[in-house]
Amino acid sequence: MGIYDKKDNKVNRLAYQDESIMGIHALNREQHFALNLLLDDRIQLVTLVGRAGTGKTLLALAASLQKVLKEKKYSRIVVSRPIIPMGKDIGYLPGTKEEKLENWMEPIKDNLDFIFHRSKQGPKELEELFRRQSIVLEALTYSRGRSIPNQILLIDEVQNLTPLEAKTVISRAGEGAKVILTGDPWQIDNPYLDSDSNGLIYTA
Repeated sequence: MGIYDKKDNKVNRLAYQDESIMGIHALNREQHFALNLLLDDRIQLVTLVGRAGTGKTLLALAASLQKVLKEKKYSRIVVSRPIIPMGKDIGYLPGTKEEKLENWMEPIKDNLDFIFHRSKQGPKELEELFRRQSIVLEALTYSRGRSIPNQILLIDEVQNLTPLEAKTVISRAGEGAKVILTGDPWQIDNPYLDSDSNGLIYTA
């Protein structure tokens, strides 16, 4: 398998074929291509579009951890996802910003737990990364006005963002940063968006 390089007018063999990335292996052709795009430092914006369960978030997190922890290419991973409820909203959540985010970020933590289990590491190592802020979970609400250099900005569930919101998030990337957007345009919870008008499709 290979990727066409328009500049050199040739097909380059995939750099990563069957290698384990933080204990994670690509299971099909699409995942092979996704991992290679995620791990290519020349590509500063990667958009992963696919149905639920295709491994978008898992691959994005594994590749990001590889770049931050193993290769030291970026200083940390900033992970965000829209706070859009599925179905009826449960209302106001008490607590600090971190406590409010905890429930919304459970899918991210589930994937991180899986990766650390597969890479023969435990919850203590993962907690240490959070403590050192090598991994930061942020609400998109606080992204406006920020500049995020030399970091990986991973936004999950981008199909629930408007095109303007997606553009705003991407513009937060500073020098040396990489932006990863994941989502499923057939699984939208924002009542004002559809499979054609959401930020994920707009970006892709």
